[in-house]
Amino acid sequence: MNTPRRHLLAITASVACATLCTGVFAQAYPTKAIRVIVPFPPGGGTDIIARETTQKVAAATGWTFVIENKPGAGGNLGVDAAAKSPADGYTLVLGQTSNLAINPTLYAKMPYDSQKDLAPVVLVANAPLVIVTGMATPIKTLGDAVVAAKAKPGNLNFASPGNGTVAHLTSELFQKAAGINTQHVPYKGAAQALTDVISGTVELYMSSVPTLIGQIRNNKLRPLAVTSAKRVDDLPNVPTINESGFKGFDAVTWFGLMAPAGTPKEVIVRLNAEFNKALQNPELRKKLGDEGADPAGGTPEQFAALIKDEVPRWGKVVKESGARID
Repeated sequence: MNTPRRHLLAITASVACATLCTGVFAQAYPTKAIRVIVPFPPGGGTDIIARETTQKVAAATGWTFVIENKPGAGGNLGVDAAAKSPADGYTLVLGQTSNLAINPTLYAKMPYDSQKDLAPVVLVANAPLVIVTGMATPIKTLGDAVVAAKAKPGNLNFASPGNGTVAHLTSELFQKAAGINTQHVPYKGAAQALTDVISGTVELYMSSVPTLIGQIRNNKLRPLAVTSAKRVDDLPNVPTINESGFKGFDAVTWFGLMAPAGTPKEVIVRLNAEFNKALQNPELRKKLGDEGADPAGGTPEQFAALIKDEVPRWGKVVKESGARID
């Protein structure tokens, strides 16, 4: 056999073996626990969504998931750890709007590229944000908040879980729509912010519904409006910002599973299928709904398209707000 033909056969055999081996790997997958990184502390909205969703997939498939909370740098630390993990299907990260779509513009230097270093698996849920105040304040409605802000421009405190977070930037969008100017008070997470808004130290606070719904139900916080286009099922009496006189206002935070770039396509497809099945489960849908989240789903390609659209959208808001983290 001549040398060129021998090389051709070797290449053909190699391609065939790679295709077959990939297929066999996908069929056998998983053979060990799957690590899911949550780039925020335990107990927050992202953590709750990750645990509830993976528990349902585990119950249906027998797979084992290990949740690893890795907070820091606005979620960048955890997402970066996932991006730099082996692309073998055994590390996933539950990213969200902030660390996948906002941080690329907010941070002067990013350790990863959300569209190149990660592979979308599935959009898990969407969650509106909610503007709240403490029960002791005289602010009863969103209109009251606007009147108070206009009476003393720059004096009303409007807190968020952090500079450049979805909540901060959505509050900037709202202020622009309402023609008001407040004092932004960024916190490092929700815990201290909740203490201060409940006590009345700060007048207004915005965060995701999953993060605040427990305190709202316990009558510790008064909800003024949600940021989505439609009302939240578990907060049926809370109007939207749109209903409150600011037509067309619609902003939510979303949560989605990502894998390291290069993860075998067959594994991505299998993960996508199992999580989509779980997201149709009535029990899981109710649990996520109880947390103020709207179950999503869809293909990896649809999730990739969402990220592609959201990066420039939020990037524009970041630039207009002047927010920047060096």
